[in-house]
Amino acid sequence: MNLPLSLYIHIPWCAKKCPYCDFNSHAVRAPIPEAEYVDALLRDLDHELRDAAESRPLRSIFFGGGTPSLFSGAAIARILDGVAARLAFVPDIEITLEANPGTAEAERFAGYRAAGVNRLSMGVQSLDDAQLKALGRIHGAAEARAAVQMARAAGFQNFNLDLMFALPRQTEAEAAADLAALITLAPTHISYYHLTLEPNTAFAAAPPPLPDSDSAYAMLEAGQALLTAAGYGQYETSAYARPGREAVHNLNYWRFGDYLGIGAGAHGKRSLNGVVERRARHKHPKTYMETAGTAQSLQEVRTVAGDELAFEYCLNALRLHEGFAKADFEARTGLAFSLLEPRLARQRQKGLITLDASHVRPTPLGRDHLNTLLADLL
Repeated sequence: MNLPLSLYIHIPWCAKKCPYCDFNSHAVRAPIPEAEYVDALLRDLDHELRDAAESRPLRSIFFGGGTPSLFSGAAIARILDGVAARLAFVPDIEITLEANPGTAEAERFAGYRAAGVNRLSMGVQSLDDAQLKALGRIHGAAEARAAVQMARAAGFQNFNLDLMFALPRQTEAEAAADLAALITLAPTHISYYHLTLEPNTAFAAAPPPLPDSDSAYAMLEAGQALLTAAGYGQYETSAYARPGREAVHNLNYWRFGDYLGIGAGAHGKRSLNGVVERRARHKHPKTYMETAGTAQSLQEVRTVAGDELAFEYCLNALRLHEGFAKADFEARTGLAFSLLEPRLARQRQKGLITLDASHVRPTPLGRDHLNTLLADLL
């Protein structure tokens, strides 16, 4: 089976490290070596393609971070031109760039659009100035709204806005008001997700006062109702979209497609000759740039097989409301579906999934208790 192929490009710098963030991001303390990093990315891609020649066209590209919007439009154009010189694109390729409203500039947005970026993903997180301050964000609500206007003026018709709930001392009414305000900005896609305390973050070391689990669940239910009423369909655990505006890149992850990963700390997954391999780059930008284009840039290369491979597939596919087809599981893992059947039978008895002749789908109860469902599968 010829799996879809995507490309993830990691830009590791940000203006300030947020206290809840566990991504590979590094606060800017000196001028960003933009040109040198672009050189490293293209060397990295060349090395990746030398390791395994790639004839499949890219169906999506995603610039993540960090804060990719710290890079100039010219740098993004140089990256995309370099990728296009090495790989084919499908005609309707989705090219997404993450942007921080606090670093949004009309000229940069126009530059990204001219470079070929056709989708933005902006980390708004809240439209309440007090909450934004508590979250350590560098923007205010007015700047977030201005960034949306800039995006539209630059020609972006497709963009995602991130919003968190269960924020420090947030009430259910405040969470609903925050989401209602975001909906008025009319993005094509909304990522609505629970603030969690991740290990090795400032919030984990000194936790803020957060709503209890019952309040957080009530916020989620109320948010889902608001989003449905506004015409956003939930298709994944925290993803809601206008019809036809589901994130192509993220769907490829969740459907267990293949993706190349370049940049500091970037991860990739490839299926070659029936073997699934995961690769990860060095996280520190300096080490990455020094080693990019060589085998030393790879911090980890591992083959995924057997039970681990089955679990990884389910970890992704069961996040989707559509679940997965039995035939797709076998085609994308090379494993027999019978490996899963005893475990899935238990989940069906508990009311966490539906299981018919061809498909496995999480029930509403299973979606609400996804961690329990996945832990039992493991």
